Amino acid sequence: MGKSIPTTAAATADWLAISPSEAGFESDLEALLDKAISEKRVWNLHCVVIVRKDRLVLERYFEGDDNARGSPMGKIAFKADTLHDLRSVSKSIVGLLYGIALADGKVPPPDAPLFASFAEYADLAADPARNRWTIHNVLTMTMGTDWDELSVPYSDPTNSEIAMDMAPDRYRFVLGGPVVMEPGKRWVYNGGATALLARIIAKGTGKPLHEFARETLFDPLGIGPTEWLTDRGGEVIAASGLRMTPRDLARIGLMMLKGGVWGDRRVVPAQWIERSTSPMVDVDEIRQYGYQWYLGKFAFTVSTGPGWDRSRLERFWSAIGNGGQRLFVFPRVDLVVAITAGNYDTSDQWLPPTRVIREVVLPTIS
Repeated sequence: MGKSIPTTAAATADWLAISPSEAGFESDLEALLDKAISEKRVWNLHCVVIVRKDRLVLERYFEGDDNARGSPMGKIAFKADTLHDLRSVSKSIVGLLYGIALADGKVPPPDAPLFASFAEYADLAADPARNRWTIHNVLTMTMGTDWDELSVPYSDPTNSEIAMDMAPDRYRFVLGGPVVMEPGKRWVYNGGATALLARIIAKGTGKPLHEFARETLFDPLGIGPTEWLTDRGGEVIAASGLRMTPRDLARIGLMMLKGGVWGDRRVVPAQWIERSTSPMVDVDEIRQYGYQWYLGKFAFTVSTGPGWDRSRLERFWSAIGNGGQRLFVFPRVDLVVAITAGNYDTSDQWLPPTRVIREVVLPTIS
């Protein structure tokens, strides 16, 4: 499913490296990462890329079993040019693409009625509960429909995203779901919302999503080959089908850190970066959601001497994918961390990337 699209720009993949001490870390990050692995605090990592001060501070690749959105690939010795599933990190990238298309006047603004972009579903728009939806509700996953991706495994056909993929018309499936709560009031994880965004982008730009991403985001950042998987009918799996190298994923984080600029080029409007990373709705007690991006604060402990520790909080933006795929951006300390892993569909998949950040990276920043 899907195909690789090579870059049409020179991919400046070989970033200059900088030592952890030069980047402002007080400890050997590689040694700390190895310790966490040997003590089984983290497991099944495929790659960790750390960027600070526009330089690669650490880039480690491992070997492990992998799959492409459920299709087994066997044991892979990961390298800098190995594409990796991003899973739902794809959603955050679709969010950025919407902002680019909006700046070009190709898609409606967030406060526009959703069904104005889906006139072919006028029968659904006749329902007063649905007719209240705006694109903002899609960007923030607050449509208020009955949708369950989190309590049902992705191997189960009753999982809402899988059911959407299997439906004869994925957009009717998403738009026609039962409305069970008032729109805008509660965040409910919904890959169907991202599918709607991708469809609006494709209709507005007249280009397939991957092609538009290549031209407006990937090529300007010097990102190498990418894949975006499609379903059996050739429809792009917008919410979870993107494959990219972790190093290139870190480029997206660095562009975010720079307010949407790469080199001397404006790639994503600064206002869209700001809106995407502003809290719109609570996810849980500790995280919020913007426009397809998670927001929160990491609590961690810093040792200040024998017997002396102090707690700190560091604000982050993040993109999150099944299995432990992560892109973290820490704006206050000029830090980007991209992580890939193979802990797909496990209940503790969140622990390895969390511990890499909390126990290896953040405590050692001077």
